Amino acid sequence: MDEKALKEQITYMKEILNERQYRCYLGKTAISLGRGGLTKVARLSGASVNTVRKGIAEVKEPPSGIEKMQIRRTGGGRKSASKKYPNIEQAIEEIIDGKTYGDPEKVIHWTTQSLMSIAEKLRTGYGIEVSHTVVAGELRKMGYSKQLNQKMLQVGKAHPDRNAQFEYINRTAKEYLSEGEPVLSIDCKKKENLGNFKNNGHEYCHKKSPRKVLDHDFLIKELGSVAPYGVYDVDKNIGFVNLGLSHDTAEFAVNSIMQWWLHIGKETYPHAKRIYINCDGGGSNGSRLHLWKAQIAKFAEATGLEVHVSHFPPGTSKWNKIEHRLFCYISKTWAGQPLVDIETVIDLIGSTTTKQGLKVKCVLDTNDYPTGIKVSNDDFSRIDMERIGPFHDWNYIIRGFKKP
Repeated sequence: MDEKALKEQITYMKEILNERQYRCYLGKTAISLGRGGLTKVARLSGASVNTVRKGIAEVKEPPSGIEKMQIRRTGGGRKSASKKYPNIEQAIEEIIDGKTYGDPEKVIHWTTQSLMSIAEKLRTGYGIEVSHTVVAGELRKMGYSKQLNQKMLQVGKAHPDRNAQFEYINRTAKEYLSEGEPVLSIDCKKKENLGNFKNNGHEYCHKKSPRKVLDHDFLIKELGSVAPYGVYDVDKNIGFVNLGLSHDTAEFAVNSIMQWWLHIGKETYPHAKRIYINCDGGGSNGSRLHLWKAQIAKFAEATGLEVHVSHFPPGTSKWNKIEHRLFCYISKTWAGQPLVDIETVIDLIGSTTTKQGLKVKCVLDTNDYPTGIKVSNDDFSRIDMERIGPFHDWNYIIRGFKKP
C-alpha cells in the first residue's frame, strides 16, 4: 500500500475508533510495515512516536479484565481542578459569599455572579487558573445550579440600606474571626408537631410498602410540639440546637445562646472576651424587642462577654448563614421520617452531618417561657448598650447593666 492510501486509511480509522482502539491500530500497522514502520506510521498519522510505541506494546500484550474495557489506563488524563487547586472550593465560596440566593430549606442555591466573573476573581485574587467551564463544574459539586428567575417573596422594594448592612456584617465577622473570637448565626427553626405525621421527603422502604402516617396534621396535646432554636458557629462549622417545649420568646432565645456557651462555647473559646451574633430583625430576637436586649444584658453579666449584635435587614432572613449551613441539612436528615417523639427529634438532629464536616449537638430545654413579659423604660435604660455601625437600629454592643 502506498503512503497516500495508507494515510487515507489512517485518517478514516481515527474517525471510527476510540482512543485505545486507534492506538492499537497504529501499533498493528507499524508491526506489519516492518523496519521503520514505527516512525512512518507516526509521520503519516501525526501521532507521537510514544503513542505508536504504546500501541505496539498493547498489541503484543493485550490487557485483560477490567483494563480491557478501559480506554485509558487508571490515572490517565488531566488532573481535576480540585486536585490541582485544593483550595478552589473555599475560594469560590468566599467569592460568592453574600451574593447567593436559595430556599433555606433546600440544599440547592444559586449565585448572581457570572462564571466568567468568578473565574477572573479566582485568577487575580487566588492565583487559580481555571476556565469558566471548570467553575461551573465546581459550583455544581458545591450544590449550586442554574435557575430561572424566581420571586423572592419580598413584599415591596428591597430596603435601601440592605447591601451596606451586608457589607458591615461581612467586615465585622472577618475582624472577629481573624482574632479568634466566636461569630454566631442564630435563629429558631419552624415549630414541629410531634406525632406520626407526614414529613415532606422520601425514605427507603420495601417496595410498595410506604410508611403509614396519620391523615391529618392537627396538634396532639399529649405529645405537643418542639421549637428547635439553632446556634451555628460560622468558623468551626458546629451547630447547636436547644430544643424547646414552650414558647419561642426572647428569654428562650438567649437561654439557647447560654446553653451553647455552657455546652460548646466555653470550651471551644476559653479566652474569648467578646462574641458576635448575627440574627434576623424579627421574632424572639427582634431588633426592636426590649426583652431581647435585656436578656442579652443578663447573658453578658453572667459570662463576662461583650456581646456585639447585628440584625439582617427586613426581608433578608434567607442570607442568615444558619439557614443554609445548618437548618437545611437538619430538614434533609429527617426528610420523610415522622417526628413521633422528642427522642426521635434529638437523635435526628444530632446525627446531622455534611461532607464539609458539620457537627451538631442537640439538647432538650424543658423550661417554661411565658409570653407577654414587658421591660419597663427604667429597666431598659439600665442596659449598658452602645449603638454602633452605620445603622444603629441593627448594630449594637451590650456589656451588661450600668453600674449604680
